Amino acid sequence: MGEQRVVVIGAGVGGLAAAVDLARAGRAVTVVERGDAPGGKMRRVPVAGLGVDAGPTVFTMRWVFDGLLGDAGTRLEDHLELHTPERLARHGWEDGSRLDLWADRERSAAAIEAFADAQNAQGYLDFCDRSADVYATLRDSFIDAQRPNPVSLVGRVGLHRLPAMFRIQPFKSLWSVLGEHFTDPRLRQLFGRYATYVGSSPLSAPATLMLVAHVEQDGVWLLRGGMHALARALASVGESLGVSFRYGASAARIETSGGAVTGVTLAGGEQLPADRVVFNGDASALGRGLLGEAVRRATRPVAAPRRSLSAVTWCVVGRPGGFPLDFHNVFFGRDYPAEFRAIFSERDITETPTVYLCAQDRGPWPAEGGDGAGERMLLLVNAPADGDRGGISDAQLAALQGRTTAFLARCGLSLELGGADCRVTRPQDFEALFPASGGALYGRASHGPLASFARPPARSRVRGLYLAGGSAHPGAGVPMAALSGRLAARALINDD
Repeated sequence: MGEQRVVVIGAGVGGLAAAVDLARAGRAVTVVERGDAPGGKMRRVPVAGLGVDAGPTVFTMRWVFDGLLGDAGTRLEDHLELHTPERLARHGWEDGSRLDLWADRERSAAAIEAFADAQNAQGYLDFCDRSADVYATLRDSFIDAQRPNPVSLVGRVGLHRLPAMFRIQPFKSLWSVLGEHFTDPRLRQLFGRYATYVGSSPLSAPATLMLVAHVEQDGVWLLRGGMHALARALASVGESLGVSFRYGASAARIETSGGAVTGVTLAGGEQLPADRVVFNGDASALGRGLLGEAVRRATRPVAAPRRSLSAVTWCVVGRPGGFPLDFHNVFFGRDYPAEFRAIFSERDITETPTVYLCAQDRGPWPAEGGDGAGERMLLLVNAPADGDRGGISDAQLAALQGRTTAFLARCGLSLELGGADCRVTRPQDFEALFPASGGALYGRASHGPLASFARPPARSRVRGLYLAGGSAHPGAGVPMAALSGRLAARALINDD
């Protein structure tokens, strides 16, 4: 029997992780990617002659990548230059108040006491302990395991840890649990934002998402060259193991025979024989028949009301003034719940949405453009995932830009949006980049206690077809998507 041939569709982080593990296990792996570079959502776009990271900007859960590369016989440090910042993020409000969170939790507690009071500082420390408990309970039993159901999850956790399962309170919302820890509404906003890391509303997301607080306390790193450098590093490791990358190659159809996959047909008609296929795209593309009728039954598409957040992003090269930006910055309006009611109920963007701003030249390395260019920045505002139903019109975008710059000015930051030194991406643009997603950046929204069990597992309903990426288990985010790729590779290997 010859070498098993595997085609990976999509060079996002899930597909890259799967390719590395499969090549290491002796499979002949070909990755087809319709873009001109690896990374998927970890993309980099040119603005004013500079490269701006236009996707994820936070590197956490380093153990995922240490494990992936360690198993491949190399180290993360051999491919990337990493820096551990003291400050996690800077936060600002319209009333002029500011709060920095730090890698050292005692330093954060002291900052919160000065910002609010001693009661809220103690609430923060209690919240950190609680989030660590949630993380310890779910890391091996759910996050780094093939998708369990609620009953099997209890079995994996073990009877001796049932009290811990009770403490994580999966049937409470994150928003309600935050009210148990913080009396200052600004702090409830700040930590409620963790739900948006998986594209969800803090009003509806389960309290288990407080584990994000521990993930950040466990370590946040900056990467020289940005997050896109991680994609390039993983692709390089894959190439060293024999993975073949085909950029500018769009998969048109997954072929089957006798109910099992047999290959992939590219948009130009070229056929790639395959014994197994790993699909690293939005899983809804399969269920909507975009990869052929034969694999439509692989998984069910996510209904539009259950989609996660989309976004409007601005990649800018400019000269900000006033507010002292750090690398990660978040600006909050007055009514945080209204933002999510508008997005998920009214399919709209509220008057003063939260703005995330990544000032990419505020890290430890020299600015990419040198002294003569402006700063590279990514700004993001949450939006409904309606990219396949019209999205945001030019008139709506112009109004949103005006409201956003006025809001930032009230927070103390002067910055121009639009023009030649700005590149905008709307929900309809994300739909074009990631078909069948509607522009949703995180797959299915994590709303309700059972939402995490609704994501498709690595094994699809079609024999020989496996799923990876943020729309599959264990969920969205760079490290989670990488784990999904490893789980897909593990399932494929175990099925042989």
